[in-house]
Amino acid sequence: MVSRQPGVVATAQRSGSTVTEKASTRYLVTGAGGMLGIDIAAALAGRAVTALTRAELDVSDLAAVRSAVSGHDVVINAAAYTKVDDAETHEADAYAVNALGAQNLAIAAAENDARLVQVSTDYVFNGTANTPYAEDTALDPISVYGRTKANGERLAVAAHPDGTYIVRTAWTYGANGPNFAATMLRLAGVNETVQVVNDQLGQPTWTADLGRQIVALLDARGAAGIYHATNSGVTSWFEFAREIFRQGGLDPERVLATTSDEFLRPAPRPGYSVLGHRAWSTVGVAPMRDWRDALTAAFAAGAFSGDPAWSRRARLPHIDR
Repeated sequence: MVSRQPGVVATAQRSGSTVTEKASTRYLVTGAGGMLGIDIAAALAGRAVTALTRAELDVSDLAAVRSAVSGHDVVINAAAYTKVDDAETHEADAYAVNALGAQNLAIAAAENDARLVQVSTDYVFNGTANTPYAEDTALDPISVYGRTKANGERLAVAAHPDGTYIVRTAWTYGANGPNFAATMLRLAGVNETVQVVNDQLGQPTWTADLGRQIVALLDARGAAGIYHATNSGVTSWFEFAREIFRQGGLDPERVLATTSDEFLRPAPRPGYSVLGHRAWSTVGVAPMRDWRDALTAAFAAGAFSGDPAWSRRARLPHIDR
């Protein structure tokens, strides 16, 4: 059962059984109105969860954060400033959410002896690698967005070193927010062809899988540290788009390849966003399934069957989180 009232925890009752650690653990999900936050809350169904949207909790407000975190055992921070291009000219706004917000949640989590999951991104790397980024790779962001997320990682760990889990992800899509897969399907309805870059490589990640992986990490109670949570395999935006068309019953030949030079954006994009998954073996949790299988499951779950307002507003292929 989920509560969206600030500071209120709704606890699921399990009759006829001893209350387990999972059942008695109290979870706080921030950014709960976003695509990932909604799927994290869904993955916690049946547990005691407080799910707060951006309007309900400003993570840059330390006093508000302290009040919200009080009484919780686990904090999962899905709140983020994700407008990658806007961040180039609004760095203070991005820093307040992505860096100070993470620090505030870590401070409050430490004060309450709670574990913190700080969701981060492949943008903390420079994107010039040619093998998957290991969890301990040095941070080297090339955009303001990436820099604020990297600072969020550092500040969270500094404030709560023994209880902070950094979970990096990439190329996310889901049912409840702007994302590349839904935009491709929308564009297919109004354009004969679409052009998509073929020189950026990464791992498309379904937020429903990501939410379940975060919960599995918490249930495993492994050591705090860095974990890379993306669906397995490697592809380009171009090949991802073709697979979306194919699985959506459309002709993949309608997707045409182009290069990043043809789609110049204010913020630079990493050319290589493939993350290594070695840390999962240390907690006995399997890495996430192949991205193609996840996409198939997303279609089967009806992730793209609606026509929300954010989808109707889409004009161009959107490759940001």
